[in-house]
Amino acid sequence: MDSDIFDKAQSIMTNRRMKAVSENEERIREINMKIPEIREINEVLFNTGKELISLISQGKKTDVSDKIEQLKQYNLGAQEMSKKILAEHGYPEDYLDLHYNCPVCCDTGYNGNRFCECFRALCGKLAADELNKSSQLRLSNFGSFSLSYYAGENYAAMKKILEYTMQYASTFSQHSKSILMFGPTGLGKTHLSLAIANKVLEKGYSVIYDSAINILRNIEKEHFSYEHSSEMIDLVMETDLLILDDMGTEYETQFYNATIYNIINTRLNCGKPSIISTNLDFAGIARRYDKRVVSRIVSMYSCLEFKGDDVRLQIRKNNV
Repeated sequence: MDSDIFDKAQSIMTNRRMKAVSENEERIREINMKIPEIREINEVLFNTGKELISLISQGKKTDVSDKIEQLKQYNLGAQEMSKKILAEHGYPEDYLDLHYNCPVCCDTGYNGNRFCECFRALCGKLAADELNKSSQLRLSNFGSFSLSYYAGENYAAMKKILEYTMQYASTFSQHSKSILMFGPTGLGKTHLSLAIANKVLEKGYSVIYDSAINILRNIEKEHFSYEHSSEMIDLVMETDLLILDDMGTEYETQFYNATIYNIINTRLNCGKPSIISTNLDFAGIARRYDKRVVSRIVSMYSCLEFKGDDVRLQIRKNNV
């Protein structure tokens, strides 16, 4: 794991934990002012705790064991009483509890002697954000996609695709279906995949967007490096949404073809959605890739065929 990503993730976890403690202290102050009965309960608990510490320091083991049991019973009763009083005053019963972002690790980042899943997810999101810095991720949105460049049957087909992708983005979850966008160049495949990416990022999910050739080159470089790193392939496999742009433009090698199948198959098996855009039609995909790739895409992806005349050429002619 990159040390800068690790340090940044740890800093975020520390801030989350400090925020949870600060908000809890603020709620306690609020309740102490508004509900004297709960303040009195807390004061008794505090004084009992001080008495216990004093007994332990004096080494009075018999008294300590008795007091521990008394304190335990009183704590249970006091907690139930506090919850009841809070509810009577219109507060949630757990209002005075610490509310961590992750209840599993209490925002420490560790679950036992291992990294918590929340910490691993945070590191993945930070790494994906770093990877996307050089992409066009912020340049496209649904509002800037114009249907005026499509006519007749193409207009109707593209209107359905626009509506589908907008719905997909607004309802996206980690279990959304994967999408294949295919058709000739210049029809909006990249535009709509970027628009989806922006909406999904706004929801707080991690997204990796890049051309197939760039992602494959990075995986290849790590795979055949001296360290034999797997950081890139791990990111690709674990991100909430993977967008492979321009699949089919990469070099046709055994390693690339095997990696493409591995990515598609593994993410489908894990229930993680991907979006693939390509200028190839089904026949072209079948000629270019292993039949297993074609089978997985055709049977498991929502296939959206883009139709029309190259929008970029239309814009260029209009600007002449």
